[in-house]
Amino acid sequence: MKCHEVDYEIFGNDMQIVEIELDNGETVIAEAGAMNYMDSGITFEAKMGDGSTPNEGLMGKLLNVGKRVLTGESIFITHFTNSDKGKRRVSFAAPYPGKIVPIDMNRIGGEIICQKDAFLCAASGTSLGIAFNRRLGAGFFGGEGFILQRLRGDGMAFVHAGGTVIQKELHNDTIRVDTGCIVAFMPGIQYDIQRAGGLKSMFFAGEGLFLATLSGTGTIWLQSLPFSRMADRILAHAPRAGGKRLGEGSVLGRLGGLIDGDR
Repeated sequence: MKCHEVDYEIFGNDMQIVEIELDNGETVIAEAGAMNYMDSGITFEAKMGDGSTPNEGLMGKLLNVGKRVLTGESIFITHFTNSDKGKRRVSFAAPYPGKIVPIDMNRIGGEIICQKDAFLCAASGTSLGIAFNRRLGAGFFGGEGFILQRLRGDGMAFVHAGGTVIQKELHNDTIRVDTGCIVAFMPGIQYDIQRAGGLKSMFFAGEGLFLATLSGTGTIWLQSLPFSRMADRILAHAPRAGGKRLGEGSVLGRLGGLIDGDR
């Protein structure tokens, strides 16, 4: 496997953009709708597949489509190619506030497993697949279900996550993590879940019923603000039926409703 060699630059802090520089003939693949802006000379095409195996045939393409349906992603991947003579740039933005994490696949052994919606873009030649979680407990209660994304290649790949991202190294060790805070991990890491303490802690500590356990040797990436947590907070304060808002449970919240004419 030989991915295209691309240069990149990341801009911003909490609403980041990755700008990728392509030489003539170089291609980067990305999730549908991730492109932010691009230079003239960049052409793009939506394809049913990542292009890592160009001679896979119709059945191979249909199999790739089925895999992407299982992960909840679009069945098409957009391929951006520099068709001009000089260097040209194309940029991609994450769909919600957080960080874009650049990963040199060649330095981590050519494979990484990540949450289903983490992939943003990658150098052409990167293979996008799925990884089944064979542990029933992790599948039902681990936050990501039975199916995770598997990226293979030897070039640059970019994943996105919510809030702040921290990279940790495990050396034959174990760490317990909130189930939604896992972004990605190397294949040498074992992923499972365990009960979050006793019954009182499970129901009243606010940390959920289960925690994820990551053990082994390798690199893991964690996020501080999973999208599901942010969405829950937004929904909690969205207007109810009839246009009434959910307040903060404080005098200020009531006062805000009076000012807005809700009360």
